[in-house]
Amino acid sequence: MKHVRLRRELIETARRMNALGINQGTSGNLGARSGAGVLVTPSGVDYEALKPADIVEMDFDGTWRCDTAGRRPSSEWRIHLDILKARPEFGAVVHCHARYATALACHRRDIPAFHYMVAVAGGESIRCAPYATFGTAALSRHALEALEGRSACLLANHGLIAAGCDLAKALALALEVETLAAQYCQALQIGRPKLLSKTEMAKVLAKFKAGCGYGSAPRARAATKAAAEAAAKARRKRKPPSSDGGEFWQ
Repeated sequence: MKHVRLRRELIETARRMNALGINQGTSGNLGARSGAGVLVTPSGVDYEALKPADIVEMDFDGTWRCDTAGRRPSSEWRIHLDILKARPEFGAVVHCHARYATALACHRRDIPAFHYMVAVAGGESIRCAPYATFGTAALSRHALEALEGRSACLLANHGLIAAGCDLAKALALALEVETLAAQYCQALQIGRPKLLSKTEMAKVLAKFKAGCGYGSAPRARAATKAAAEAAAKARRKRKPPSSDGGEFWQ
C-alpha cells in the first residue's frame, strides 16, 4: 500500500474536522495530492472506523482503486480532482458542512469584506458558488469558478470548500472561514455591517502576500498548529487509525 503516512494524515484530519465542530458525521470529505494522483476519503465510512486501506487512490482521469473491497470514493471526488488538477499550488482540499458557512450558503450569500480577515481566502470576498446537485460535474465547475483567485468558497445550499498547500493549511482555512461566517451572521443580527472599501482590502491583500496575513494570524496559526500537533501525536503512537469517511448518503 502506497502513501501510508498521507493516508493516516487524511484520517486524522477528517477526525479533527469533526472534533473542531465544522463537520458532522461523514457529510464532509477530503482529498490530498499524492504523486501523480489524489487520495480521497471513501463514501459513507465513519471517520472513527477508517483505516489507511480504506482511503481511495484516484488518477486525474477519474479511475480509482482501493485496497479495501467495497469502498468507493466520496461522491464529491470530482471537486477534489478538478481543484487539484486546475490549481497546482494546492496540495489538499477540505469540504465540510460547517454550521454558519452552510447557513449563509443556504441564502446563497457571499461573505463580503465586513472584516479584513476575509482576505484570508485570497480576495475581497468569499464567494458562494451557484447550486448544483452534489457529486456532479456542474457542481465541480461552479466551485472552480468561485475559487478563481481564491482558496475557499461556499457552495449554495450545501457547504464549504477550503484548499491549501497541505491538509493542515486547508483545515486551518476551513476553520477560519467558518469563524468569519459566524461573525458575519452575528453582525447581521445587529444590522447591516459596514464593509471595507476595495482600496482597503487591496492594502490588506498586499500585506497578506508580503507575509503579514494568514500565516501570522493568531487564529489561523493556532488552528494549523493544533492540526499539526494532532497528526504528530497520532503518528508517534504508531497505531493505524481504525477507519475514514465520505458522504453519509452514499
